[in-house]
Amino acid sequence: MSGGQSEEEASINLNAINQYPGKKPWSLTFSFGRGLQASTMKAWSGKADQVKAGQVEFLRRAAANGAAATGKFTGSASARGESLFVANH
Repeated sequence: MSGGQSEEEASINLNAINQYPGKKPWSLTFSFGRGLQASTMKAWSGKADQVKAGQVEFLRRAAANGAAATGKFTGSASARGESLFVANH
């Protein structure tokens, strides 16, 4: 789920992998950093009055990636479609 994909793109791609009908030797789930953290941290912004916003975003991303891990993601878990690519990281 890395490589600069947005959280939305990562969820869509994870969902597509899990919809593939072929045999998979292990479960394919999501990366904590890419799948949950970025938009959660942005919503919270380290501000006491934004804790609830961070929690809401975290739950939204967790639900999206939980669905994608079972091939049942239907799209748009968040309005944030920003790339998470960091040059020279």
